Amino acid sequence: MYCHVAFDIEVLARFGRALAAPIRCRILLALRDAPAYPADLADALEISRTRLSNHLACLRDRGLVVTVPDGRRTRYELADERLGHALDDLRTAVVAVESDRTCADAADKGCC
Repeated sequence: MYCHVAFDIEVLARFGRALAAPIRCRILLALRDAPAYPADLADALEISRTRLSNHLACLRDRGLVVTVPDGRRTRYELADERLGHALDDLRTAVVAVESDRTCADAADKGCC
C-alpha cells in the first residue's frame, strides 16, 4: 500500500513541478492543441529558442512530452493524449473551486 501511495505522490509531484513555470504551462497547452517544432513554438510563445529548449528538456525529463523525428527536424508532442485532457480537467476544476470560494470579509467588504 505505502509503495503505491509513494509512487502516486511522485507522479503528481512531477506533474506539479512541470506546471510550476508559466512557460511550461504555455508549452503544454500549445502541444495540447497540436504537435509543434521548436522554432514554431518559440515564435508562437515569443520566447528565445534557448529558453524554450531548457523548458522542453524539463518536460521531457518528467515524461510529459516526447520528440518525434520528422526528416531532418524534430517535432514535440504530448507523451500521451490523456495529458491534454488532464490539463483541461485540472483547469476546469481549479476555476470551479475559485468561483465557489469566498473570503471571510465578503459580506462586510463585498470583495469576493
